[in-house]
Amino acid sequence: RYTKLTVADEIENALSYYRITFLRELPALYDDIEDEIGVQYHGAPTQLGDAAYVQMGSWIGGDRDGNPNVNAGTMRHAVMRHATTILDWYLDEVHTLGAELSTSTLMVDITPDMGLLAERSTDQSPHREDEPYRRALIGMYARLAASARELGATNILRKEVGHAEPYADANEFAQDLQIIADSLTANHGAMLILPRLAGLIRAARIFGFHLASLDMRQTSDVHERVLAEMFEKAGVEADYAALSEDDKVKLLLAELAQPRLLYTPYESYSDETESELAIVRAAREIRQRYGKRAIRNYIISHTEAVSDLLEVLLLQKEGGLLHVAQGKSDVMVIPLFETIPDLQRAAGIMEEWMALPPVARVIEHQGRLQEVMLGYSDSNKDGGFLTSNWELYQAELKLVEVFERAKVKLRLFHGRGGTVGRGGGPSYQAILAQPPGTVNGQIRLTEQGEIIASKFSNPEIGRRNLELLVAATLEASLTPHPVEGDKAERLARFEGVMAELSERAYKAYRNLVYETPGFTDYFFAATPIAEIAELNLGSRPASRKSTRRIEDLRAIPWGFSWGQCRLLLPGWYGFGSAVVGWLQDGPEQERLAMLQEMFKEWPFFATLLSNMDMVLAKTDLAIASRYAELVPDAALRERIFKRIAAEHGETIRRLEAVTGAGERLAGNPLLARSIQNRFAYLDPLNHLQVELIHRHRAMSRKAGEDGGGEMDPRVHRGIHLSINGVAAGLRNTG
Repeated sequence: RYTKLTVADEIENALSYYRITFLRELPALYDDIEDEIGVQYHGAPTQLGDAAYVQMGSWIGGDRDGNPNVNAGTMRHAVMRHATTILDWYLDEVHTLGAELSTSTLMVDITPDMGLLAERSTDQSPHREDEPYRRALIGMYARLAASARELGATNILRKEVGHAEPYADANEFAQDLQIIADSLTANHGAMLILPRLAGLIRAARIFGFHLASLDMRQTSDVHERVLAEMFEKAGVEADYAALSEDDKVKLLLAELAQPRLLYTPYESYSDETESELAIVRAAREIRQRYGKRAIRNYIISHTEAVSDLLEVLLLQKEGGLLHVAQGKSDVMVIPLFETIPDLQRAAGIMEEWMALPPVARVIEHQGRLQEVMLGYSDSNKDGGFLTSNWELYQAELKLVEVFERAKVKLRLFHGRGGTVGRGGGPSYQAILAQPPGTVNGQIRLTEQGEIIASKFSNPEIGRRNLELLVAATLEASLTPHPVEGDKAERLARFEGVMAELSERAYKAYRNLVYETPGFTDYFFAATPIAEIAELNLGSRPASRKSTRRIEDLRAIPWGFSWGQCRLLLPGWYGFGSAVVGWLQDGPEQERLAMLQEMFKEWPFFATLLSNMDMVLAKTDLAIASRYAELVPDAALRERIFKRIAAEHGETIRRLEAVTGAGERLAGNPLLARSIQNRFAYLDPLNHLQVELIHRHRAMSRKAGEDGGGEMDPRVHRGIHLSINGVAAGLRNTG
């Protein structure tokens, strides 16, 4: 790819998977579930009604966190493309259905409602007087075309017959389809429903005219800056950012109770403030135009305090999304807890948040439901693989307790990435490994990067992956969890051991990544992070700020870089040190037996080690040592790579001792063989990449030192091609 992707490009890429898989396979999944209920529960009603219990969402075009290319315009464009994509599909299906349902009233009867629907059609051709279904569908096509134009479509493939009023919403369209289905059922035509009409009715219920809900996301720092400026301009508070947390909460609550707005059109504001206000105003307009399901959530990155949540409520008030008198918010405010300290504070923040009277009223209007998002990527970069997973587990358990006391239903949103270090791995096992009581009938999770292509670029494979998500959610929700007795006591012992291991792993990881002098220099030299930042992979910058601090680096390029050099460090580092230290602090054989029991009996620990096993199967220290040679400081290179290699060896030995497997992926020979077969192609690419990076950096140094020499574009291109090749071979790298 020679040019950088735009947000619009990313939107189109995501929409391609709807056309390939979701538009047909998601309704088909509903049919499969109803059929299975009929088989397993004889006599039970199999119709699940209009409930859209598996729904799609996206934040491409609505996620501003660290992406300056996203604004109100991209949000409008995203929703418009969502709507035109689903309406194009409806138009095509209705047109095809019209060709298929040519039934004549000379042969069969129709229901009165069907007769009225046909009479309202724009098609008055005398040649089709006896074909009510076809006439009705021609009229429905005209109404759909009018709806598509109203929602932004500019190129309707087939010209409609006559002029018709647009549908008020997707429910009205679905009702017309149901009239056709009811008429066919009542007149011996039920078999004609299954091939196309049934799926179209389901699709209308699931996707509406919006296709997928667009989530908004922004970091809490931006909200604070915006409100600080607005408070200052309004003469309410001169330095909002300097206030204590308690004073911020008091001020925000007082302002939320005010009927007037902070914003005035007679003041000038910074571009950032104008842009953020334009976003919430655009969200209100989008909901009015495309329906309430078009935008339902506002996610706050780096939530660290209750004030971070109240700030978004106040911004919603400024944009017309919060109705103070009714105590109702149109868009749910969702905290995202990412770093280890944030996860540890999550339960306390939510308890305080839900206890606030104005917030309690908002939650009541949400059906006593509150969503919380958990970030796997930044918690891993912050504390390492073992600690990240454990702190997420702990945070979920504490959140369940807090929500049960508040009598509010908790829905967890898992921000999983592709790599194991970012929460990746088999979704089915990941859901089953969730702590007791945390799934509870509903779950949200993300699919990102190349994982989307691997799961959903083939319709049949896509259907099976959707089926796995539903099956795992049902199983995790319905599996009884012991609250007392031997199993509960054993789980408590397991959790105690895990807490000790996490503490040790955290220290080992932090010591290497954040406390070792020169580690940042080693990372930037021994991985292709600089070259990855130049790739045209997406619209988002690789770093949140223009620094070389690892804290400011995004989790995706952090994990991606370690994958390219075949160390995959975020997916295992710290485990070996943690286990060794814990075993040495007590009776070693007894403690080893405890870890082995945890692996056999505890899904959380088993999934953790299974994912780590898969990561270690892809590591290669020999190749990683070649990347280490790119570090110009020989002493630094030797010191850090030696530590990484020692931890790698210890991790493998301890993993084998716990699992009893002497080789990687012994329990999954199919995956082991697949990975092994790829090495013949991967290894040469890695060696080629090292050589190309060496040449490229040498030319860069020469050009910088004496102004002489030219950069060879072929070398640059070769590096990027090798990065793509290695990523494709490793698969879950981003």
